[in-house]
Amino acid sequence: MEQKRCTWAGTDPVYIDYHDTEWGVPVYDDRRLFEFLILEGAQAGLSWITILKRRDGYREAFDDFDPVRVARFTPNKVEKLLQNPGIIRNRLKVQSAITNAKAFLRVQDEFGGFSRYQWAFVDNRPVINHRCSMKDIPPRTDLSDKLSRDLKKRGFTFVGSTIIYAHMQAVGMVNDHVVSCFRYLQVQ
Repeated sequence: MEQKRCTWAGTDPVYIDYHDTEWGVPVYDDRRLFEFLILEGAQAGLSWITILKRRDGYREAFDDFDPVRVARFTPNKVEKLLQNPGIIRNRLKVQSAITNAKAFLRVQDEFGGFSRYQWAFVDNRPVINHRCSMKDIPPRTDLSDKLSRDLKKRGFTFVGSTIIYAHMQAVGMVNDHVVSCFRYLQVQ
């Protein structure tokens, strides 16, 4: 018998693998958090599957999401990235990745790690929600509003509340697997 999943996972093997192995699992590694911030920003206005299918291209183009290296990208590098079919070739999104890398490094310096900064918004433990269906999951919350405002204040871009709530779900700050999903209990 097939396991019950959140309906958004659909039938695409890329989505199913992401749902079953990553989504909602708490992430404390700074580089992985940076990766998700960049990918969530790139996703703005697009479907998540579009980004997941380009993830390897992003890893290659953005130096395996090394924020130190991305912060040093030059205008020439931006022009090369805008020719790269392995990523979303949107100037604002590419420039945002560089801007966010610089802001990310400042947060690391101030807090002794980005993970320490980000997870403090949930008192260092995931918020466990009890969603019965996908329609019960909001696009943003007061908590994502708060984190979004703080990130913007620190110079981040493409970090609106909806993007940040998706980021919080992805990195396990909130467990929004529906209660009937087999992953609901596994990620707690």
